[in-house]
Amino acid sequence: MSTIKLEQLFNIENEQLKKLTHIVHEAIEEEKLLADKLYQFEDAHPPFIGRLADKVAAFGGSWKFIVAFTFIMIAWIIINASLLSKPFDPFPFILLNLFLSALAALQAPVIMMSQNRKEEKDRQRAINDYLINLKAEIEVRNLHGKLDLLMTEQMKTLFEIQNSQLELMEEIKVVLSNREK
Repeated sequence: MSTIKLEQLFNIENEQLKKLTHIVHEAIEEEKLLADKLYQFEDAHPPFIGRLADKVAAFGGSWKFIVAFTFIMIAWIIINASLLSKPFDPFPFILLNLFLSALAALQAPVIMMSQNRKEEKDRQRAINDYLINLKAEIEVRNLHGKLDLLMTEQMKTLFEIQNSQLELMEEIKVVLSNREK
């Protein structure tokens, strides 16, 4: 009778392991789906115009640009104001103002394009963060499910073991009482 009980207990343990394996396989499938979603948002090969806009915006918003442009403006003014006998851009520096206006008119949209790309990257990062948080939530749920399953199944197993122990104790009691007679 006890071997039958042990076989039943082993079968129950085997069923528990099968359930846990099934839960693990589901978690792996969910993880693959989320990982695929994350890879969809990767911008591995941005277009040339986008990369160019990023580089222009990076240079246009740097100290190198400010120092270089200040140096060019000072050189332009010195050359036209004092070094040339017949300056090509006399004192109000209208040509310099035209270049400055043209530079500003061209630089502003390029910087905005770069900012738009960065906003899109930030949006993608936010979506990725959401998916990662979702993945973590799924993992936590799976862990809770595994723990609940383990606790429920372990309690069942413990009660069955306790019942079999009680039955064995009763059998021992009967055998001992028969010996005493």
